Amino acid sequence: MAHELRTRLLEDTHDAFPLPGHGETAERWLRLAQACRQDIAEGRLVEAHADADAILHEITGRRTEPGQLWGVWAAEPAHPVVTATHRSGTWYLDGTKPWCSGASICTHALVTARDRGSSRLFAVTLCDDGVHPSEGTWTNAGMKSSDTEPVEFDRVPASPVGTPPSYLERPGFWHGAAGVAACWYGGAIGVADALKSRLRGAGPHQLAHMGAIDSALAGARWALLGAAGEIDADREDRTKCARQRALRVRAIVEQAAAQVIDRVGRALGAAPLCQDPAHAQRVADLTIYLRQSHAEADLAALGELSA
Repeated sequence: MAHELRTRLLEDTHDAFPLPGHGETAERWLRLAQACRQDIAEGRLVEAHADADAILHEITGRRTEPGQLWGVWAAEPAHPVVTATHRSGTWYLDGTKPWCSGASICTHALVTARDRGSSRLFAVTLCDDGVHPSEGTWTNAGMKSSDTEPVEFDRVPASPVGTPPSYLERPGFWHGAAGVAACWYGGAIGVADALKSRLRGAGPHQLAHMGAIDSALAGARWALLGAAGEIDADREDRTKCARQRALRVRAIVEQAAAQVIDRVGRALGAAPLCQDPAHAQRVADLTIYLRQSHAEADLAALGELSA
């Protein structure tokens, strides 16, 4: 299964995605949306590879190579942590990194690690004997095929990517954060497809739900296209406007996606959730994926920026 999934993902990422801020951000995001409309978990892995490609280009000027599948493993809870040490001219990573999507599938990863108290980004080749993905820690059916597991690093050689502040302080950090909303949008379209395909002979209540879904998704699409245009107009924007834009578009798309899940369920009842495996999986996947949002914490941050 892992080999088949890696093969599909390598095909999906063979043609490089347009870089954010280079005039084709809308095309980039619509491609991500389409990938998640087809399969949310696999689309999420495609987005991670495209994000790694953009990060490498922005910081180092180079891009990912054919035959590589990259993850971006940057979650940094208080515990556990990965530490970076420099010994005899080589950097090594040690510790456990949680929330690693594509843990057993990716060939390479960008990994954040602690270097003398500061977070720093490193590139890692995952075929090293010191890389040990866990198995079986993911218990929810939603996003299960994203292969998200903790990964243990045991004296794994790593290459630093830029300086310690490069990852968080680059303009593209917020461009990438906004791009995740394109995946939510695509996943929501996939969930809405279940209702759209059942509208023949529909009653007024189902049609009303479809109308509300249509308007919510249109608003999400316009928000994404507007944000993409702003990014292309000034890709070096490092001001609070870049963060505010990302938080706004994420909030708009998250609300639309949540409305889609709710209204499709109310319009169709339990039957497709119980008897249509593809639809049930999409709903489960999107429900989990939306929790990559920080919910009220993000809204509070947006409120502070607006004030």
